[in-house]
Amino acid sequence: MRKNGKSLVARKGDGLVSVTRFTLVKPYEPSKFQAAAKELDGVAAQLAEQNGGKVTGRQTAEVAGRKTRVYTIDSNGRSMRIGFVLDDKMEYQLVCSGAARTTCDLLFSSFALA
Repeated sequence: MRKNGKSLVARKGDGLVSVTRFTLVKPYEPSKFQAAAKELDGVAAQLAEQNGGKVTGRQTAEVAGRKTRVYTIDSNGRSMRIGFVLDDKMEYQLVCSGAARTTCDLLFSSFALA
């Protein structure tokens, strides 16, 4: 496991789970979730394109008591789940790649805000 001030990454074989923290320019307001979701849809599409893949799934889910956007991106025969949790001026990016579905489910279900 590797940890620095903004991210925590765990790897095992081809599997990877990570949480990375970013500071937002403006505070996120839950009442503006639809606008944020539209913006995050574009971010996910860009990430997929940068990795030579495409977004194959998108959903709104609850993570850490917050409405979040979760995406599945398929690239080069691999699948990655990425979720964006927004809280005030923080964005938490949860990533799970190459790990068992139960591992990914655990990442998203156990993530909590401090």
